[in-house]
Amino acid sequence: MASTATATKLSSGHEMPAVGLGVWRMDSAAVRGLIHSALRAGYRHFDCAADYKNEAEVGDALAEAFQTGLVKREDLFITTKLWNSDHGHVVEACKDSLKKLRLDYLDLYLIHFPVATKHTGVGTTGSALGDDGVLDIDTTITLETTWHAMEDLVSMGLVRSIGISNYDIFLTRDCLAYAKIKPAVNQIETHPYFQRDSLVKFCQKHGISVTAHTPLGGSTANTEWFGSVSCLDDPVIKSLAEKYGKTPAQLVLRWGLQRNTVVIPPRPPR
Repeated sequence: MASTATATKLSSGHEMPAVGLGVWRMDSAAVRGLIHSALRAGYRHFDCAADYKNEAEVGDALAEAFQTGLVKREDLFITTKLWNSDHGHVVEACKDSLKKLRLDYLDLYLIHFPVATKHTGVGTTGSALGDDGVLDIDTTITLETTWHAMEDLVSMGLVRSIGISNYDIFLTRDCLAYAKIKPAVNQIETHPYFQRDSLVKFCQKHGISVTAHTPLGGSTANTEWFGSVSCLDDPVIKSLAEKYGKTPAQLVLRWGLQRNTVVIPPRPPR
């Protein structure tokens, strides 16, 4: 197989490890053990979000790792995300995440979804519904306004790189048009069953690194929620994995890396 880079150089000038650990769906009680095991296994990139509701537990695990000398802060790349209900409170939300993570700065801060919803309190990550039972979208806050507030975080020294998440080609194009600081990353769902070549190539053409937030096909969640088959159970993938003496998860992650995307599986793959 072709060689792959161990890190990707972002447009901000900083480097992001090409493989990270996503903490989505990670039970709070299990965070400490999983984070420390990942650190011992060599992980240096951790992907968090306010909406995952485990930033405080991640922060405690990292603080212990720093205190015991397991790892140094400067050796890690920590990402977290702005929730929809905090688009009008970007600085406050970022500071709230930093406090929970027990960090002085973030390596990467992303707009989690391209939609602003009714504010429910900083860091509460609510998804308020209107009287009609539909998501209460805040039509007074534009994505451009949110992005410029994200840019302020860089000048304040709270964040080293900023980016977007779950943006399609058209929203990404618009962000490039109004951005003073180009988004360093677009984190999207992409895997063998949902390749999204046009979006991946568009981002890479314009200097935006692509992170795959479900590089294994979202297998557990998709099976639970939609009853869909995981790409890890695909007979072609399984046969190729056997041919190369790898697990299906290893094969799929390598495919993602060879597309020059960053991959953040939800836990160390078996």
